[in-house]
Amino acid sequence: MSLLLALLMQVGPNPLAGGMQGDDLVRDRPVRRDGVEAGNAELTSAWFEGCLAQLEEDPARANAMAQIRRSETTGTDRVLANLCLGTAASRLALWDDARAAFAAARAETPEDEVRARARFAALAGNAALASGDAAGAEGLLALAGADAARAKYPVLEAIAATDRARALVALQRPDEALAALETATTRAPDRPEGWLLKATLLRRLERLPEAQAAIERAATLGPSDPATGLEAGLIAVLGGREAAARASWRSVIDLAPGTPEAATAQGYLAQLGENIDMGSPGPAQPSPPQQQQQEQPR
Repeated sequence: MSLLLALLMQVGPNPLAGGMQGDDLVRDRPVRRDGVEAGNAELTSAWFEGCLAQLEEDPARANAMAQIRRSETTGTDRVLANLCLGTAASRLALWDDARAAFAAARAETPEDEVRARARFAALAGNAALASGDAAGAEGLLALAGADAARAKYPVLEAIAATDRARALVALQRPDEALAALETATTRAPDRPEGWLLKATLLRRLERLPEAQAAIERAATLGPSDPATGLEAGLIAVLGGREAAARASWRSVIDLAPGTPEAATAQGYLAQLGENIDMGSPGPAQPSPPQQQQQEQPR
Protein backbone atom coordinates (compact mmCIF):
# COMPACT_ATOMS: atom_id res chain seq x y z
CA MET A 1 0.00 0.00 0.00
CA SER A 2 2.99 2.40 -0.08
CA LEU A 3 1.81 3.57 -3.50
CA LEU A 4 -1.41 4.75 -1.89
CA LEU A 5 0.44 7.06 0.45
CA ALA A 6 2.36 8.64 -2.40
CA LEU A 7 -0.72 9.22 -4.52
CA LEU A 8 -2.64 10.68 -1.59
CA MET A 9 -0.36 13.71 -1.94
CA GLN A 10 -2.32 14.61 -5.08
CA VAL A 11 -5.53 15.51 -3.24
CA GLY A 12 -6.24 17.27 0.01
CA PRO A 13 -7.99 15.73 3.02
CA ASN A 14 -10.91 18.12 2.94
CA PRO A 15 -12.86 18.77 -0.28
CA LEU A 16 -14.67 21.63 1.40
CA ALA A 17 -11.74 23.48 2.88
CA GLY A 18 -8.84 22.88 0.50
CA GLY A 19 -5.89 20.57 0.54
CA MET A 20 -2.99 20.06 2.88
CA GLN A 21 0.01 20.63 0.67
CA GLY A 22 3.54 19.72 1.62
CA ASP A 23 2.92 17.01 4.18
CA ASP A 24 5.40 14.17 4.56
CA LEU A 25 3.48 11.14 3.35
CA VAL A 26 5.84 10.46 0.48
CA ARG A 27 8.91 10.84 2.64
CA ASP A 28 7.54 8.40 5.19
CA ARG A 29 6.69 5.64 2.74
CA PRO A 30 8.50 5.93 -0.61
CA VAL A 31 7.13 3.99 -3.56
CA ARG A 32 9.20 0.99 -4.61
CA ARG A 33 10.24 0.91 -8.25
CA ASP A 34 11.42 -2.58 -8.94
CA GLY A 35 10.20 -5.38 -11.17
CA VAL A 36 6.50 -6.10 -11.59
CA GLU A 37 5.49 -3.78 -8.77
CA ALA A 38 6.92 -0.81 -10.65
CA GLY A 39 4.80 -1.62 -13.68
CA ASN A 40 1.65 -1.99 -11.60
CA ALA A 41 2.41 1.22 -9.75
CA GLU A 42 2.83 3.14 -12.99
CA LEU A 43 -0.51 1.86 -14.30
CA THR A 44 -2.27 2.70 -11.06
CA SER A 45 -0.68 6.13 -10.92
CA ALA A 46 -1.62 6.86 -14.52
CA TRP A 47 -5.27 5.95 -13.93
CA PHE A 48 -5.46 8.00 -10.72
CA GLU A 49 -3.83 11.03 -12.33
CA GLY A 50 -6.30 10.74 -15.20
CA CYS A 51 -9.23 10.60 -12.81
CA LEU A 52 -7.98 13.67 -10.96
CA ALA A 53 -7.53 15.53 -14.24
CA GLN A 54 -11.08 14.59 -15.24
CA LEU A 55 -12.31 15.99 -11.94
CA GLU A 56 -11.25 19.45 -13.05
CA GLU A 57 -12.95 19.18 -16.44
CA ASP A 58 -16.05 17.11 -15.76
CA PRO A 59 -16.74 15.84 -12.20
CA ALA A 60 -19.75 13.82 -13.35
CA ARG A 61 -17.59 11.90 -15.82
CA ALA A 62 -14.92 11.35 -13.17
CA ASN A 63 -17.63 10.02 -10.88
CA ALA A 64 -18.72 7.50 -13.51
CA MET A 65 -15.11 6.50 -14.29
CA ALA A 66 -14.41 5.86 -10.62
CA GLN A 67 -17.55 3.77 -10.14
CA ILE A 68 -16.53 1.51 -13.02
CA ARG A 69 -12.96 1.26 -11.77
CA ARG A 70 -14.13 0.42 -8.26
CA SER A 71 -16.30 -2.44 -9.51
CA GLU A 72 -13.42 -3.96 -11.48
CA THR A 73 -10.49 -3.74 -9.06
CA THR A 74 -9.25 -4.73 -5.62
CA GLY A 75 -6.58 -3.59 -3.18
CA THR A 76 -4.85 -0.27 -3.75
CA ASP A 77 -6.63 0.27 -7.08
CA ARG A 78 -10.03 -0.05 -5.43
CA VAL A 79 -9.05 2.26 -2.56
CA LEU A 80 -7.91 4.92 -5.03
CA ALA A 81 -11.07 4.48 -7.08
CA ASN A 82 -13.08 5.18 -3.93
CA LEU A 83 -10.92 8.22 -3.21
CA CYS A 84 -11.54 9.66 -6.68
CA LEU A 85 -15.23 8.72 -6.46
CA GLY A 86 -15.63 10.44 -3.11
CA THR A 87 -13.86 13.56 -4.34
CA ALA A 88 -16.00 13.69 -7.49
CA ALA A 89 -19.17 13.21 -5.45
CA SER A 90 -18.06 16.07 -3.17
CA ARG A 91 -17.62 18.35 -6.18
CA LEU A 92 -21.17 17.41 -7.20
CA ALA A 93 -22.50 17.94 -3.65
CA LEU A 94 -23.55 14.28 -3.48
CA TRP A 95 -22.56 14.14 0.15
CA ASP A 96 -23.99 10.72 1.07
CA ASP A 97 -22.19 9.16 -1.90
CA ALA A 98 -18.98 10.93 -0.96
CA ARG A 99 -19.21 9.76 2.63
CA ALA A 100 -19.80 6.16 1.57
CA ALA A 101 -16.85 6.20 -0.85
CA PHE A 102 -14.41 7.70 1.66
CA ALA A 103 -15.59 5.34 4.41
CA ALA A 104 -15.09 2.38 2.05
CA ALA A 105 -11.58 3.61 1.24
CA ARG A 106 -10.75 3.69 4.94
CA ALA A 107 -12.26 0.25 5.58
CA GLU A 108 -10.23 -1.29 2.73
CA THR A 109 -6.93 0.31 3.76
CA PRO A 110 -4.77 -1.98 5.95
CA GLU A 111 -4.66 -1.02 9.61
CA ASP A 112 -0.92 -0.37 9.53
CA GLU A 113 -1.50 2.45 7.00
CA VAL A 114 -2.75 4.67 9.81
CA ARG A 115 -2.11 8.00 8.10
CA ALA A 116 -4.12 7.04 5.05
CA ARG A 117 -6.94 5.75 7.24
CA ALA A 118 -6.95 9.03 9.17
CA ARG A 119 -7.26 11.06 5.99
CA PHE A 120 -10.11 8.92 4.65
CA ALA A 121 -12.00 9.15 7.96
CA ALA A 122 -11.57 12.94 7.95
CA LEU A 123 -12.93 13.12 4.40
CA ALA A 124 -15.91 10.92 5.29
CA GLY A 125 -16.63 13.00 8.38
CA ASN A 126 -16.47 16.22 6.43
CA ALA A 127 -18.93 14.86 3.86
CA ALA A 128 -21.27 13.79 6.67
CA LEU A 129 -21.06 17.27 8.16
CA ALA A 130 -21.89 18.82 4.78
CA SER A 131 -24.92 16.53 4.47
CA GLY A 132 -26.28 17.73 7.81
CA ASP A 133 -25.58 14.51 9.72
CA ALA A 134 -23.76 16.02 12.69
CA ALA A 135 -23.91 12.83 14.76
CA GLY A 136 -22.43 10.71 11.97
CA ALA A 137 -19.79 13.34 11.31
CA GLU A 138 -18.78 13.47 14.97
CA GLY A 139 -18.14 9.73 15.08
CA LEU A 140 -16.11 9.69 11.85
CA LEU A 141 -14.07 12.72 12.87
CA ALA A 142 -13.35 11.15 16.26
CA LEU A 143 -12.00 8.12 14.35
CA ALA A 144 -9.90 10.41 12.17
CA GLY A 145 -8.45 12.13 15.20
CA ALA A 146 -7.62 8.84 16.89
CA ASP A 147 -5.95 7.51 13.73
CA ALA A 148 -3.98 10.73 13.31
CA ALA A 149 -2.84 10.60 16.93
CA ARG A 150 -1.66 7.01 16.48
CA ALA A 151 0.20 8.05 13.35
CA LYS A 152 1.78 11.05 15.12
CA TYR A 153 0.25 13.33 12.50
CA PRO A 154 -0.60 16.48 14.50
CA VAL A 155 -1.79 18.67 11.62
CA LEU A 156 -4.45 16.20 10.54
CA GLU A 157 -5.35 15.57 14.18
CA ALA A 158 -5.97 19.31 14.49
CA ILE A 159 -8.06 19.45 11.31
CA ALA A 160 -10.19 16.53 12.48
CA ALA A 161 -10.64 18.14 15.89
CA THR A 162 -11.68 21.45 14.32
CA ASP A 163 -14.34 19.81 12.16
CA ARG A 164 -15.45 17.63 15.07
CA ALA A 165 -15.99 20.80 17.11
CA ARG A 166 -18.36 22.06 14.41
CA ALA A 167 -20.33 18.82 14.65
CA LEU A 168 -20.43 19.00 18.45
CA VAL A 169 -21.76 22.57 18.37
CA ALA A 170 -24.51 21.43 16.00
CA LEU A 171 -25.29 18.68 18.50
CA GLN A 172 -25.49 21.28 21.29
CA ARG A 173 -22.49 19.89 23.14
CA PRO A 174 -20.43 23.07 23.56
CA ASP A 175 -18.15 21.87 26.35
CA GLU A 176 -17.02 18.92 24.25
CA ALA A 177 -16.63 21.24 21.26
CA LEU A 178 -14.38 23.51 23.30
CA ALA A 179 -12.28 20.50 24.35
CA ALA A 180 -11.92 19.54 20.67
CA LEU A 181 -10.76 23.06 19.83
CA GLU A 182 -8.24 22.89 22.68
CA THR A 183 -6.87 19.79 20.98
CA ALA A 184 -6.79 21.59 17.63
CA THR A 185 -4.91 24.61 18.93
CA THR A 186 -2.50 22.44 20.93
CA ARG A 187 -1.67 20.05 18.08
CA ALA A 188 -1.34 22.78 15.44
CA PRO A 189 -0.83 26.08 17.28
CA ASP A 190 0.15 27.93 14.10
CA ARG A 191 -3.16 27.29 12.27
CA PRO A 192 -5.39 30.36 12.69
CA GLU A 193 -8.65 28.49 12.00
CA GLY A 194 -8.64 26.70 15.33
CA TRP A 195 -8.08 29.93 17.24
CA LEU A 196 -10.84 31.71 15.32
CA LEU A 197 -13.38 28.97 16.04
CA LYS A 198 -12.25 28.81 19.64
CA ALA A 199 -12.80 32.57 19.99
CA THR A 200 -16.26 32.25 18.42
CA LEU A 201 -17.31 29.47 20.78
CA LEU A 202 -15.91 31.22 23.85
CA ARG A 203 -17.86 34.33 22.84
CA ARG A 204 -21.06 32.29 22.62
CA LEU A 205 -20.32 30.91 26.08
CA GLU A 206 -19.92 34.52 27.30
CA ARG A 207 -16.29 33.94 28.27
CA LEU A 208 -15.19 37.21 26.71
CA PRO A 209 -11.66 37.61 28.18
CA GLU A 210 -10.72 34.15 26.88
CA ALA A 211 -12.42 34.87 23.58
CA GLN A 212 -10.39 38.07 23.27
CA ALA A 213 -7.12 36.19 23.86
CA ALA A 214 -8.06 33.58 21.24
CA ILE A 215 -9.06 36.15 18.60
CA GLU A 216 -5.83 38.06 19.15
CA ARG A 217 -3.91 34.86 18.45
CA ALA A 218 -5.99 34.22 15.33
CA ALA A 219 -5.33 37.76 14.11
CA THR A 220 -1.60 37.36 14.64
CA LEU A 221 -1.53 34.11 12.65
CA GLY A 222 -3.98 35.14 9.92
CA PRO A 223 -4.07 38.94 9.72
CA SER A 224 -5.60 38.99 6.24
CA ASP A 225 -8.66 36.84 7.09
CA PRO A 226 -11.78 39.04 7.09
CA ALA A 227 -13.66 36.47 9.20
CA THR A 228 -11.22 37.20 12.01
CA GLY A 229 -11.98 40.91 11.79
CA LEU A 230 -15.71 40.24 11.96
CA GLU A 231 -15.31 38.06 15.03
CA ALA A 232 -12.95 40.52 16.72
CA GLY A 233 -15.60 43.20 16.33
CA LEU A 234 -18.32 41.02 17.84
CA ILE A 235 -16.18 40.22 20.86
CA ALA A 236 -15.31 43.89 21.28
CA VAL A 237 -18.88 45.17 21.07
CA LEU A 238 -20.14 42.57 23.53
CA GLY A 239 -17.38 43.64 25.88
CA GLY A 240 -18.50 47.25 25.70
CA ARG A 241 -15.56 48.35 23.51
CA GLU A 242 -17.53 49.99 20.73
CA ALA A 243 -14.60 51.95 19.28
CA ALA A 244 -12.57 48.74 18.91
CA ALA A 245 -15.54 47.01 17.27
CA ARG A 246 -15.93 49.82 14.76
CA ALA A 247 -12.22 49.69 13.95
CA SER A 248 -12.33 45.93 13.39
CA TRP A 249 -15.33 46.11 11.06
CA ARG A 250 -13.89 49.05 9.12
CA SER A 251 -10.73 47.00 8.62
CA VAL A 252 -12.80 44.18 7.09
CA ILE A 253 -14.29 46.60 4.56
CA ASP A 254 -10.82 47.93 3.71
CA LEU A 255 -9.29 44.46 3.54
CA ALA A 256 -11.96 42.69 1.48
CA PRO A 257 -14.12 45.24 -0.35
CA GLY A 258 -17.06 43.84 -2.28
CA THR A 259 -17.12 40.55 -0.38
CA PRO A 260 -19.91 39.08 1.78
CA GLU A 261 -17.71 39.70 4.83
CA ALA A 262 -17.47 43.39 3.94
CA ALA A 263 -21.25 43.58 3.52
CA THR A 264 -21.70 41.97 6.94
CA ALA A 265 -19.26 44.43 8.49
CA GLN A 266 -21.16 47.30 6.88
CA GLY A 267 -24.38 45.94 8.37
CA TYR A 268 -22.87 45.80 11.85
CA LEU A 269 -21.60 49.37 11.54
CA ALA A 270 -24.98 50.58 10.28
CA GLN A 271 -26.60 49.19 13.39
CA LEU A 272 -24.18 51.26 15.45
CA GLY A 273 -25.25 54.31 13.50
CA GLU A 274 -22.37 54.40 11.03
CA ASN A 275 -22.97 54.09 7.29
CA ILE A 276 -20.19 53.36 4.79
CA ASP A 277 -20.95 53.56 1.09
CA MET A 278 -19.65 50.39 -0.55
CA GLY A 279 -21.21 51.02 -3.95
CA SER A 280 -23.61 48.29 -5.04
CA PRO A 281 -26.02 46.92 -2.43
CA GLY A 282 -24.97 43.77 -0.63
CA PRO A 283 -26.91 40.90 0.93
CA ALA A 284 -29.54 41.36 3.61
CA GLN A 285 -28.31 43.07 6.75
CA PRO A 286 -27.16 40.84 9.62
CA SER A 287 -28.72 40.63 13.06
CA PRO A 288 -27.79 43.39 15.50
CA PRO A 289 -24.30 42.92 16.99
CA GLN A 290 -25.70 42.34 20.47
CA GLN A 291 -27.52 39.25 19.17
CA GLN A 292 -24.53 37.66 17.52
CA GLN A 293 -23.53 35.64 20.59
CA GLN A 294 -26.17 33.14 19.47
CA GLU A 295 -24.15 32.16 16.40
CA GLN A 296 -22.45 28.83 16.01
CA PRO A 297 -18.77 28.58 15.08
CA ARG A 298 -18.38 28.89 11.33
